[in-house]
Amino acid sequence: MDKAHVSYEIDVSDVEYIKHNGKPYLARVYKPKGAGPFPLLIDVHGGAWVNKDRLADEGTDTPVAKTGVVVASLDFRMPGDGANCAYPASMQDINYAIRFFKSRAAEYNIDPRRVAILGVSSGGHQAMLTAMRPQDYAQIAGPTGTTGVDASVQCAVLCWPVIDPLGRYEYAHTLKGGPHDKHGTTWISAHDRYWGSTDNMAMANPTRLLERGENAQIVPVVYLQGTADFAHPVPNRDRFIAQYRKRGGKVDLHLFEGVGEAFVTNDPNSPQAKDCIAKIIEFLHRELG
Repeated sequence: MDKAHVSYEIDVSDVEYIKHNGKPYLARVYKPKGAGPFPLLIDVHGGAWVNKDRLADEGTDTPVAKTGVVVASLDFRMPGDGANCAYPASMQDINYAIRFFKSRAAEYNIDPRRVAILGVSSGGHQAMLTAMRPQDYAQIAGPTGTTGVDASVQCAVLCWPVIDPLGRYEYAHTLKGGPHDKHGTTWISAHDRYWGSTDNMAMANPTRLLERGENAQIVPVVYLQGTADFAHPVPNRDRFIAQYRKRGGKVDLHLFEGVGEAFVTNDPNSPQAKDCIAKIIEFLHRELG
């Protein structure tokens, strides 16, 4: 049976997975109705590290869940939420969330051995870094009964990721004073608010840690981007893919003609978006079984 074409009814609920300074952080959970256990997809939304929430990717999460995948789309700390909410706070929350759902596999009908992570734009950076360095951001103690549970994943879905944060920051500076000055200024501000320094942008950077020869988990990746996307520079993408493949990593690259950044988020019913979602679904079921 082709699992990618099986259709399940789903239950949708919000789950508090962690609390900081009295503020709950939720995951929107899309849970197929069926025997299971099902693979798990952790969804990390975009928004330049400082905007949007767990509802941003509903247009992707719902069709994926209907093929028999539990999807948990996360809220996490961002600048503006209070003290200590810039980098690396969101990375720590994402790491914890993976452990949280693995530790509750029976409750959510999850197979904890089959876990993927998906990220959109800045979330793509966070997702790839989590996949490559699952031990680095485990500072938050795990839930009761999670001894031995880690944040490792079996594959990663990158939707037009900010794959080189420092490279994108440098690119944004080149836009100042031109027709895209507003975009450049907005991106620079978001980078500054989240990262705090260019040293952090270089250090917590999937592309540059590969170039530095640092240790990394190398999992299968699908990389998706529109050909008219000017927010995520092509040289940054090509540089990452070359380095990842040099390490022996498998990267499926899919380009979608004539659409820009956030084309799935903006119109999940467009032909390109439907094609993109279909490729995500095919990849997940191929890699997770």
